[in-house]
Amino acid sequence: IADVSPIGDFDLAAVYVSDAQYNRNIFFDTTPQAIRLYLLYNHWGLQILVYAFILVDLALAIFEDPAVVPLPIWVTSVIELVCLAAFTARLVHYAKVIPRERFWKDPKNICIFAIILLSLVDMIIYGALKASGFYAVRWSRVLRPLLLVNITEGRQLRRAFRSIRNALPQILYVFLLFMFSVLMFSLMALKLFGKRGLKTIEGRPYFTNYLEIVFDLYVLVTTANSPDIMMPAYNFSVYFAVFFITYILINTYIFMSVFLAVVYNNYKKYLKEEVRKLVRAKRHKMVRAFGVLQERKGEGEPVVSQACWNQLVRLVQPDISNAHRELLWSVSDDNNKGCIGKVAFVQLADLLNIQVIMMKSRPHPLKTWLPSLYLSSPSRLVCRMVQHKAFMYTYDLIILVNAVFIGLDEEDPLIANVEWAFLVLYLLEILLKLYSFEPRAFFSRHQFWNCDLSKYNIQLNCPFLSILDIVFILRILRLIRVVDNIKRFRAIINTLIKIGPTILTFGQLIVVVYYIFAMVGMELFKGKIRFFEANSTDPDKAFCGNPLLKNSVFAKHNYCKNNFNNVVSSFILLLELTVVNQWHDILFKAWENTDIKMFFVLFHIVVVIIIINIFIAFVLEAFFVEYTVDQSNLQSSLEKKIEELELGLSACFLPGYKTVDGLLQRMFEADLDPEDFADDEDFDPNNPSNLNFPNPNFDSV
Repeated sequence: IADVSPIGDFDLAAVYVSDAQYNRNIFFDTTPQAIRLYLLYNHWGLQILVYAFILVDLALAIFEDPAVVPLPIWVTSVIELVCLAAFTARLVHYAKVIPRERFWKDPKNICIFAIILLSLVDMIIYGALKASGFYAVRWSRVLRPLLLVNITEGRQLRRAFRSIRNALPQILYVFLLFMFSVLMFSLMALKLFGKRGLKTIEGRPYFTNYLEIVFDLYVLVTTANSPDIMMPAYNFSVYFAVFFITYILINTYIFMSVFLAVVYNNYKKYLKEEVRKLVRAKRHKMVRAFGVLQERKGEGEPVVSQACWNQLVRLVQPDISNAHRELLWSVSDDNNKGCIGKVAFVQLADLLNIQVIMMKSRPHPLKTWLPSLYLSSPSRLVCRMVQHKAFMYTYDLIILVNAVFIGLDEEDPLIANVEWAFLVLYLLEILLKLYSFEPRAFFSRHQFWNCDLSKYNIQLNCPFLSILDIVFILRILRLIRVVDNIKRFRAIINTLIKIGPTILTFGQLIVVVYYIFAMVGMELFKGKIRFFEANSTDPDKAFCGNPLLKNSVFAKHNYCKNNFNNVVSSFILLLELTVVNQWHDILFKAWENTDIKMFFVLFHIVVVIIIINIFIAFVLEAFFVEYTVDQSNLQSSLEKKIEELELGLSACFLPGYKTVDGLLQRMFEADLDPEDFADDEDFDPNNPSNLNFPNPNFDSV
């Protein structure tokens, strides 16, 4: 094999490495034209554009009936047609990248095609019915959020849905047992209280209808109607409290805890399998890249030379500095051979995902301009004082004292003057730090608190009092710096930051579910409840425009704005349901139809019992890993190499990962055995060395 690989080989290898780095598992054609199209397909600009069109498509609900801001049907239809055209173009682009047989075997592509087709059909039918003066429903709106799930960039969201799907069977068994318990207690409640003539606070018969009892006891599991639901029986006899205490103990504390345990156990099991497949695919992508660039020197094992490796890294990450690239090569080529084997090459994707900050050591400008002054004894004394920990602790104490004064009465002239004194102290801190530290390092994006202080300095020049009030409020955030200086607190904060991207993934999942329920809710309940302004004299205001709500808790508490009259109020209402506090008053009293109540019960089951528990399961696992596990072997290797190499640089690790998949791999890397990456149908079975290799750990470093 030649010492220098063709340019096309480098492009193909760079695509493989990039796919491995970002965990893209796409089987694309390896022709030069397909590679160019694939690179364009994965360009960040096009990906942002896709998300922008999806956001616009979802936001159309704001302007469609029932609308927050009404627009003519033809306007929203044209905008939706543009969005659908963009999705179609993206789908066609993807079809040009991968083999045709794989394209039609991928459920994601079929789903996107079906969504586009059904949306077009719905638009035509809806427009025709509206033009003819008939009632029409935009039923395809519930399909819009599914685009978020099925685009190629939505793999994290698909993984979350797969986690739910995999956990459902075990959750179903527990849920059936839980409902059996609720039904049994409801029968007992009917027999205990049904014929005693008890009345609720609203004067309604107490526990005389079996289905109403089931709903009330289901709500009691969420504690939303406690102790209201118990009081009529408790007032009649103190012994009846035993029934409710037993019910709460079994169903609220035991069954809800079992739900979380089952979800956590199954989620962890299936997530581990997902991560195993993810890492396996990543390794195989890297093996393919190695196969493209490998050279064979004599009778030895295939290797990749440093020149090829450097050119590959420049293609994959063009903005990487020479020092950073040299550092990564030093970790990979531990024995300074000038080439690396398959095991070390495979780790390139993980090395690129470790976030390293390279900061050049620059002299202070004053040291260059006025060396005699800056290097004088008084100047060095000031610098040592500012750089000493006592200086930091002093200002931490000032921040705490400032927090006390912020909470006091601002009308007192003395306190108002003290506020200005604190601002002067903060300005003095900025000036002293600018004098002691190199300015570019001081204002670095990684020095959060310094940038925060500089904002105060800038805002002081603004003459408007409202801006100054905002400055006073923002200053409270400096209390976080005090917390961050405590080691154990800092570990917790860093852990929360690291799991942040995955929390955003579950946020997308919540948005998808909310949007679907909001679209269904608007079609079912729009106009059922109306909100009246405070100065309205309309007599319907007393019952929110719905006679069913006369003298109800819903109307008395002025919950009229909790409705499905537009997408914004629908989302707020669904958020209130997720919190579950007073959800029975918000909804159940508004609807006498049991079938309608099932809509809200279904939402509670899907969001609160399933999705929230899966979210808690992930946070627990990620928190345990980040809070207790030390750095990975690669991170330790990088730190040691930084100390060994004289690069004239300093480096530190950001509290997070470039990809969510990096965090997932970290969570289960101790369980990833070499056998997990053995047989793969896409590899040549006649070359088993391409398939099975040990997990490298660079222990020698």
